[in-house]
Amino acid sequence: MRSSKISTVILALSFLAGCSEKAGPPPPDPPQKTVFDPLTQQLDKARGVQDAVDANTDATRQAVDSQERGNSSN
Repeated sequence: MRSSKISTVILALSFLAGCSEKAGPPPPDPPQKTVFDPLTQQLDKARGVQDAVDANTDATRQAVDSQERGNSSN
């Protein structure tokens, strides 16, 4: 009986210790620059330009479609 009380207390304390707020590992360092960084920056810029072109294309297509249907709301 006594050993079950002791083991219950130890188990409860270990749960509390496991759930306590601890300082985690430090955040990882930012990635180091590589020789490919200028190329990846250019690709990211090109993707942004392509997104803008696609948005403009969709807007133009919707405007043309609405004019073909006779809707003059745009």
